[in-house]
Amino acid sequence: MEIGRDLLDSLDHDMSLLVLNFLDDPSDIVRVGSVSRGWRDFVISNSLCRQLCIRLFPQLSCVVSVVDLTERAGMPAEVGTSRSIESENEEREHRVYASLARGLISPEVDNCVLEAISASTTDNYPEESIHNTLEARDRVGRRASYWSSSGQSNPAVPEKLIYKLQSDFYIVTEISVQPFQAFFQPNSPIYSAKSVRFRMGHPILSYDSKDFHMDGKQPSDEDFHMDGKQPSDDKFVWTYTSQEFPMAQENRLQIFQLPQPALCIGGFLMIELLGRVQRQEMDGLLYICVAHVQVVGRSLSPVFGVECHKPCGKFVLRYNPKAKYSSPGGPEDPDYTQAAPEVMHVRGLEQILNFLRGTLGGEVYDSDNEHYESDDDDDEMEDQFIA
Repeated sequence: MEIGRDLLDSLDHDMSLLVLNFLDDPSDIVRVGSVSRGWRDFVISNSLCRQLCIRLFPQLSCVVSVVDLTERAGMPAEVGTSRSIESENEEREHRVYASLARGLISPEVDNCVLEAISASTTDNYPEESIHNTLEARDRVGRRASYWSSSGQSNPAVPEKLIYKLQSDFYIVTEISVQPFQAFFQPNSPIYSAKSVRFRMGHPILSYDSKDFHMDGKQPSDEDFHMDGKQPSDDKFVWTYTSQEFPMAQENRLQIFQLPQPALCIGGFLMIELLGRVQRQEMDGLLYICVAHVQVVGRSLSPVFGVECHKPCGKFVLRYNPKAKYSSPGGPEDPDYTQAAPEVMHVRGLEQILNFLRGTLGGEVYDSDNEHYESDDDDDEMEDQFIA
């Protein structure tokens, strides 16, 4: 090779593209584009940053266009030739995907869950509501805090829990589920599932938190404009489905590390609890109970957001270069959705009632030795569980 000769001139187009596609760090691609005007044109025209993002998260292949919000808010662009318009679009796409790639590989993580939406069944609402799974403790005062399914005779009947994440564009790294141990029942059985699977995506119909939890009633699928009593897969576009993870019948927060970080497009998570292992002694039926759910990841909002094209599963990628990444769910995030006042009121009322039910009896619960001075409370909890 001659000294000073351009590498891209020495290789044909396909070979140059093959070599540069081995770059897996967005900073390296940006550096390549800084070598010369020719190298920059090659990087942009071949969408190397976009290809890197798709390799990292294949769901991004569903992006149909990108929108720079600062351009939308600015003055209208001048009319130019088709070539100049194409060049501007390529420049915009390169700029957006280069920034997105840096966000995708950021190591920062935090708790992702904003709101518990619905459960496929609930045995005793609101005492055993899905909202209890957002509480890290399995006891509030002397009151058990957990979600319980309805009882089934068939161990193969699954359960589904649906949650809303802090924003509509999230990278999820791990999901943790803690089965509930009924310490108030004989032998303290643990109502775990055999295995668990996760799906992420967006609803086909628009979501409005005000449609849920009205007047303290149990959130139903009718509140979410659904036809049946159970959340149906055909009401969502699931852009990600995990493998099936075995669940231990143990009272601990079980961490399910995803093989690769998953991109949640649309901000909804469904936890599928598969297989029942524990029968209740009182009625002989099989239950699944969950004490706590935790989702760990990082938000790409408010710098990035999505506009879903429903129901086809395609979406527009929104980019706001003036915004800054913030902690998930922070009030400075324009995509942050504060839970509706009715939701917060009902949750707070449930917690207060549960606390008062557990403390007005006169006996004192000692959390250190987990001992009750009266067996009446255990009987009351057992009655509540099987009601």
